[in-house]
Amino acid sequence: MTDRPQRAERGAWIALAVLTLANVSGFVDRLLLTLLVEPIRHDLALTDTEVSVLMGLGFVVVSSTLALPLGRLADTRSRRALLAAGAAVWNLATTFTGLARSFGQLLVARMAVGAGEAALQPGAISLLADLFPPALLGRAMSVYTLGVFLGSGVAYLIGAGGVAFAEAHLRTWPLLGAVRPWQSVYLLVGLVSLAVVSPLLLLVVREPARRRGETVPVRAVAAYVRAHLDTVAPLSLGFACSSAVNYGIAGWLATFFIRTHGWTAPQAGLLQGALTTVFGPIGALGGGWLSDRLVRRGHVDGPLRVGVVGALGMLVCAGAYPLVGSAAVAAALLVPVNVFAALPWGPANAAMAEVMPERMRGQGAALMLLVVNLVSGALGPTAVALATDRLFGGPAGLRWALALVTVVGMLLAAALLLVARAPFRRTVGQEGR
Repeated sequence: MTDRPQRAERGAWIALAVLTLANVSGFVDRLLLTLLVEPIRHDLALTDTEVSVLMGLGFVVVSSTLALPLGRLADTRSRRALLAAGAAVWNLATTFTGLARSFGQLLVARMAVGAGEAALQPGAISLLADLFPPALLGRAMSVYTLGVFLGSGVAYLIGAGGVAFAEAHLRTWPLLGAVRPWQSVYLLVGLVSLAVVSPLLLLVVREPARRRGETVPVRAVAAYVRAHLDTVAPLSLGFACSSAVNYGIAGWLATFFIRTHGWTAPQAGLLQGALTTVFGPIGALGGGWLSDRLVRRGHVDGPLRVGVVGALGMLVCAGAYPLVGSAAVAAALLVPVNVFAALPWGPANAAMAEVMPERMRGQGAALMLLVVNLVSGALGPTAVALATDRLFGGPAGLRWALALVTVVGMLLAAALLLVARAPFRRTVGQEGR
């Protein structure tokens, strides 16, 4: 453990607020496509395969693989400059998405959004781990993680009513003339994000002084990860399994209510947005508070314990809501689902920051981002779809597929995080950290 003081300076809290706002912006820009699929597909005559490429290759693969070299930049160069450049790229790319008139143009724009956002996680986690002491790190990371749920909730709400609003009020733009409603949504969101999360705002974040020492070679980072693979592997994979279930639910929840309970798409989108916006932050803050409390009581593996609690809570609640006969009961069960789904993510970032030495934290965050994004992006929604089609006979079997994927995924998450506890304690407890 480090010997840093157990209080954070005012500049640390300002930095946390700015980085959380950037995380909100990033997740709104990231998720807009999933909520505007139908009008985009109709207007540009896209196939389902082309849409899946925009969601996968166009974002997840690019952002995950670029996170590794950008994580190294976070460990060796100015992190606030990296974050400012990334914000400029992803917000401009979101704006330019609204100008796309073909699949190729959309793909380039999505790849640019992914490239810009690849700088966010490594830079932010590295900065926060230097600005906050271990006893407050879980809470700080959980506040930063609020951006995921607030951004997702805002995106769901925009998806529920944004196209209708744009069709009624934003049919033409100065210099551009007539544009399609979904293009207006992208233009408006991109310009607002660029104004709110400007590169200049990120440049005011204080860059804490690094400890003296030479830049760590890539081979040294690889050697450290290999030496602590018994910690890094189950830690990353455990949280990746948890994320895969969350992504599967997020991708299919609206369709579940439409198919199983006869809801309309706007009704389902409003429910999903409201639940994510209100109860996701409660879970995220609660997870950080619980993790810090456990650490203060001497439980170094507190972040992993919180991950296990979240997985078991999801196992029960998210395994049950698809199977009940009442839409009202299903919606009520989604309240604790959103709390338990958000619980582990601040502690997850804190855990990886504590495992990696200071000069490797950006690369450690990038490594976990790579594992979590690739596993959750590849397995989450796809696992639900495959189970629906192959095991449960087609669209009506979606409810059973959601329950099965949740139970299997969360059992794996809990088991992997329990396995990681002992090696995590050894790694964090080493001298000279």
